[in-house]
Amino acid sequence: MKTLIPVCSMLLASSITSTLSGSSSASKTATHSDIAAHIAKPRMFFADPASTENLRTKDPVVIRFRDRYWMYYTIWLAPQVTGIGIATSENLLDWTPVARLPLEGPLEREGVAAPGAIVLNGRVHLFYQSYSIRNFHGSAILHAWSDDGVNFTRDTSNPVASARDAAGRAFPWCSGRAIDPEVAIIGDRLFLYYATRDPQGRVQMLGAASAPLDPQGDFSRERWSPLTPDASLLRPRVPTPLDPPDLDLAWEGDCIEAATILKHNGLYYMFYAGNYNQRPQQIGVAVSEDGLRFRRLNQGRPILPNGAPGSWNHGESGHPGVFRAPDGHVRLFFQGCNTKLTPPLDWHLSSVRLRWQTIPGEPDLPLPDFSQE
Repeated sequence: MKTLIPVCSMLLASSITSTLSGSSSASKTATHSDIAAHIAKPRMFFADPASTENLRTKDPVVIRFRDRYWMYYTIWLAPQVTGIGIATSENLLDWTPVARLPLEGPLEREGVAAPGAIVLNGRVHLFYQSYSIRNFHGSAILHAWSDDGVNFTRDTSNPVASARDAAGRAFPWCSGRAIDPEVAIIGDRLFLYYATRDPQGRVQMLGAASAPLDPQGDFSRERWSPLTPDASLLRPRVPTPLDPPDLDLAWEGDCIEAATILKHNGLYYMFYAGNYNQRPQQIGVAVSEDGLRFRRLNQGRPILPNGAPGSWNHGESGHPGVFRAPDGHVRLFFQGCNTKLTPPLDWHLSSVRLRWQTIPGEPDLPLPDFSQE
């Protein structure tokens, strides 16, 4: 692209906390000029050239495997068929596409998307969603594994999880679909977070399941137990029992999706996408002691909003993927787009380093550290 504009060129004119001061306890309201002074363009700005539909690239997840970093993400194989691309990097910023996941079998015939990945006992476990335009609410979570990061063996019990009971009936609070999988180790179990819709198909929200951590990597369907059979884990614009009063949740619209989990100081931080794509979608954060009961942070406001008008991510900063590097620093990967530019800029991937703001009596608050970009 000839014009690369700041990753987050404005953090909304409301009182969004910034880290520009460099102090662990100070905060200020960031402006377009503040951020522009720190980032002339996104340091990471990635789209897979194998993706059709204007290089559209979405839904990043990053792992460390063997001697390099791996990123799995959604690409377009045809106008209405999605797939999963694979890229590697030595520095978390410059990425080289190396492969794509071939579609296999009837569950994948119409496409797959939104991968989640984890390395367990030297093996990559990939969780991803089936995708069907004709059977929208039938989307479910698939599982595959690989010993080299590229060639994957499908789980013969696929789909391994959905928002349904053992008889295949949708839980009463949702439509039964399950997309945007994220897996994280919580205690002695592997938690699987997913997004689903309400029975009317209007509101997107989060659910979860868990399976025992198996040394042999058995995460087949019968291993998973639902954690949210009666109610959602997190629903847009609806406070949780742990949320403080008077949160500003209007920005979440009718959608919370794309949960991604990081453990920090004994707590589980969930970064999530609020609102549907380009409405705009932005990134918020909540914290939990057990991976199930969450409290929103930052007064309920997004920690990574969409960009200013004209910027590459004015349409959204969405679908986060959080990653802690071997040196301890944390990066938040995300997708952005601006289809109103001329020519239109479809989804690309970027990332920003996070820092932890200390707040007395409160959990640390993760915020973008633009001074490191």
